[in-house]
Amino acid sequence: MRAPIGSFDNAAPAADRLDLLTGPVASAVTAGWGGFPAEQIIHVDTDPDIADTAVFVEHHGAELLDRSANCVVVAGKRGGEATLAACVVLSHSRVDVNGAVRRQLGARKASFAPMDTAVGRTGMEYGGITPVGLPADWPLLLDPAVVDAEWVLIGSGSRRGKLIVPGKALAALPGAVIVEGLGLRG
Repeated sequence: MRAPIGSFDNAAPAADRLDLLTGPVASAVTAGWGGFPAEQIIHVDTDPDIADTAVFVEHHGAELLDRSANCVVVAGKRGGEATLAACVVLSHSRVDVNGAVRRQLGARKASFAPMDTAVGRTGMEYGGITPVGLPADWPLLLDPAVVDAEWVLIGSGSRRGKLIVPGKALAALPGAVIVEGLGLRG
């Protein structure tokens, strides 16, 4: 199978690679969501040593920087209570944690969640966290540029491999909210 973006040697429907996905991601891929069948979700098998965006793009081509998205876990705090959420922005952007995220969560303070919290609560590997398969009660904040992308490369829940999904499919995930200004360029 040829991947819709990039020049990956090893692409296949994610439903055929459930053994390479973490439990929550495999369950979400199997179930499908928002009318997007599992066949539209593509898995590309990649080296876990180059999973970090900068190294991945250097290895697979700079054109992927505009077609890749990062998913980060944040914690919004208000009155001693914390709300975990995931934020997805294109890889050339950074998440506006202290502005857009804080306002969207109605938090007094927002910050990136500690690694052990992000990994423990998602059931995914650090460096591979993806919006696919997140806890259903979490807000999923999406930058409009991610949703507008025809295809976007995201984590697969594991450092080994990536998923390629239609941007609109991410907006159909549980808890998804499109947030203007979520991603800050640069």
